[in-house]
Amino acid sequence: MSITAAIVLYVVIWFVVMFVTLPVRLRTQGDEGEVVPGTHAGAPANFKLGRTMVIVTIITTAVWAVVAGIIVSGWISVEDLDWFDQYDSPT
Repeated sequence: MSITAAIVLYVVIWFVVMFVTLPVRLRTQGDEGEVVPGTHAGAPANFKLGRTMVIVTIITTAVWAVVAGIIVSGWISVEDLDWFDQYDSPT
């Protein structure tokens, strides 16, 4: 795996983990009962972006290490995932 591929893999996993993590333990303004005028009741009441990014980065690093290890070791290859090429089509 090249350095560029490793970075792209890390960024993709980071964004997936971020979107999965965002709604976890989310308290909305409607839940708190203090809706700021001009905002939606579903807006976060006390969103801590820095804390969320640190948690996402830690989780992503662990997931990326496992996925990159599998890719580099060759335990699962592209040929293992290519199900369409199993059957030759008649020509």
